[in-house]
Order: sequence, then structure tokens, then C-alpha cells
Amino acid sequence: MSVRLHPSARNQPKKQRGRRGVSVVAALAVLGGGLAVSGSLAYGAPGHAGNRDAVSEGARNLVREDGFPAVLAAVEGSHGRVRDYTAGTGDLETGSAVPVNGQVRAGSNTKSFTAAVVLQLVGEGKVDLDEPIETYLPGLVRGDGIDGTRITVRNLLQHTSGLPDYTRSLAPNPFEIRDTYYNPREMLDLALREKAVFEPGAKWQYSNTNYILAGLLVEKVTGRPVGEEITNRIVRPLGLKDTYWPNAGERGIRGTHPTGYGSAALGGPLEDITRLDPSQAWAAGQLVTTPRDLNRFFSALLGGEVLGAAELKEMTTTVPAAEGSVTPDTEYGLGLFRTPLSCGAELWGHGGSIHGYETFGGVTDDGRAATVAVTALSSAVAAEPEGILRAHQHVQDLVDTAICA
Repeated sequence: MSVRLHPSARNQPKKQRGRRGVSVVAALAVLGGGLAVSGSLAYGAPGHAGNRDAVSEGARNLVREDGFPAVLAAVEGSHGRVRDYTAGTGDLETGSAVPVNGQVRAGSNTKSFTAAVVLQLVGEGKVDLDEPIETYLPGLVRGDGIDGTRITVRNLLQHTSGLPDYTRSLAPNPFEIRDTYYNPREMLDLALREKAVFEPGAKWQYSNTNYILAGLLVEKVTGRPVGEEITNRIVRPLGLKDTYWPNAGERGIRGTHPTGYGSAALGGPLEDITRLDPSQAWAAGQLVTTPRDLNRFFSALLGGEVLGAAELKEMTTTVPAAEGSVTPDTEYGLGLFRTPLSCGAELWGHGGSIHGYETFGGVTDDGRAATVAVTALSSAVAAEPEGILRAHQHVQDLVDTAICA
């Protein structure tokens, strides 16, 4: 196991963090589909070392205590200085080093890209946030208690639609479906077989189905594939050279990357699952990216480079995104979480979880950014609910440490 910092960073005094209570059941409800990390869990106390030592030590602990094979992180200060961190082993079979700023599957960070494209279409007058999805996809959203005339575009982007999450119907063993290609309409059909969870607008509950519909909305309005729209509207203009939308049927990762690991059962033996058809995530989680590119994207997004002022205001208008005791001060906008940090700052970003990789990160109002990626899901390195929650929380802890130390 190794930890590297690239380049050396300034040492700063660390502030102590207090732990907040969380609901294991609610947290696992978000993680259960294997695609979504909510960013709504609590933070623990990481120690008192300076920033460089605290982030390095936190990365080490994710490997030696939580069991993640590898950790990659990119941290950017308010003045633009970037530090890259790695810990662990890039490939457990060969013992290779973790690549600095290597490519990983972005998982649900993709939702922020998808939401941004929809909001660009809003700015162009082609989509209305408060129009029902029926207006754009007539006759498509129908089911038990499900009526597309009552679910707005805003409900979809903000996870207030009440739609069931299709990922609950996917095979729990990722190795059984790693090579399966899913058409987005197939995933929507899985969701529509289930009963509505609640009335549209009644509450917040994360559902990947919302962003399958958002992707279909983009394609219907533009007449082009959603991946092409994300690429042409966001990835290329921002110069995200290590971010891409996989082609249909593409299962490998194109650039330098650490091996991603999965397990057939919770906490089971880790096996290589890098090669995976990501169509099971589509507009909810298909992108491949790097920690630096994610920092660049969220910084540009919150900095007004992607959306007009009116659309960015809509995106950052939030609702409570918590159930029971799960950090009641975390909120969700349109494809963005607002998460309070231990130092009083607010983190605007997302997170992502897809078999082989888990990420969390974002940017603060004063321009600090951090993204942490690990090469297995929390549910792959821990078997019990408490252990899964703890491992997932520690990933988020490291982001707080990187920004607040």
C-alpha cells in the first residue's frame, strides 16, 4: 500500500469535526441500486494533522481500515492550486501503482451533466421546468398511481416525482449483468411495473428512473443522443479531455485507470469488474471521468460558465434531501446536492456509485473543490449495513478534510 501526494501542498491547521447521527436504512436505500451516492451522510472526526498529512492519512485509512483497493483524489484551493493524491494498489493482481488522476466511472455524477443539459434547453426556450413530462413524452409515463400529466420536468430533476427506482429490479449480483446492454426504455419499463412511491411533489426521494426520463427528454427535444448533447454542450466546451460518454456496447475504459472491483454478494471476495456495460446507468450514471475533470466541471457549473444566471438559480434552489435523522440540513437542487461542511462552508456537487467505483465531491462558493474516488463500492468492501454506511461515510469524510483542513 502506498500514498502519494502530487505535488507537495501547504500545511494548514486542521479543525475538529463532530459526528452527526445517520439512519443506516435510509442511507442504504440510496446506495442499494449501485448507481447513486446521495452526498447526504454525516461526517466524522479525522484528527488534527495539517492538510497534507490529514488528506494522506485519510486516504491510507480508506485502504487499510475500510478495505478499498485504491483511492484517487484531486483537491483544488480557492487560488487554483491543484494537489493529487493516491493510495493503495492500482491492480491487486499485478501490484501496479494507482495512476494519478486516473479515469473512473462517474456513476451518478452524470446526473449533474444531464440536468445541466436540460437547463440549457430551458434557457433556449425548448423546455419548461413546470410543464408535465407528458408534454414532451406523451403517453410514456403510465403505471399504478403513475401519471405523466402530473409529473413535471422539475419533479424529475429534483427527485420529487414519486417514481420507483428501476435499479431495485436489476440482478443483485453485478457479474450476472456486467455484459448486458440495456435500452433506456427497458429500464423505464422496469420502474413502471411498480407502484408509485408517493404523489408528485409530496416529498424528496432519490430515484435513478427520474434521470432515465430526463435523458429521453433531451433526446426527444434535440433529436440527438443524450451522450452527444452532453459531449457537445459541456464536455468539449469545458475542455474535459479525460471525460467521455461510452459508445453503445463499449465496456472498457479508454484511458489510464485503476482496476475497479466488485463482489457477487455484500462484502464478498473482490473481483475485477472494470469491464462493464454502463448502459445500466445511462443518463443517470454512464460517464467516465477523472477527479480533476469533476472538479473542473462543478467549478465551471457553479461559476456560471455552463448555465445562464436564471437557470443556475433554478438549479441551486433546493428542497430538503433527508429522511428521518439523515443530516436534515442536506438539500437537493436540480441535479446538485448542497452539503454543509464542518468548517461552515457548503459543498455543491454530487456523488456516484457504479460497480467498481465510488466517488464524492464538489465545490464551495469560494472556489475550493475536491473529489475522492475509490475502486469499489462500499457494499463490496463491507457486508453489514453499519459497515457499508461507515465505509461510504469515510469517503465523504475525506472530502470534508480536503476542503476544511
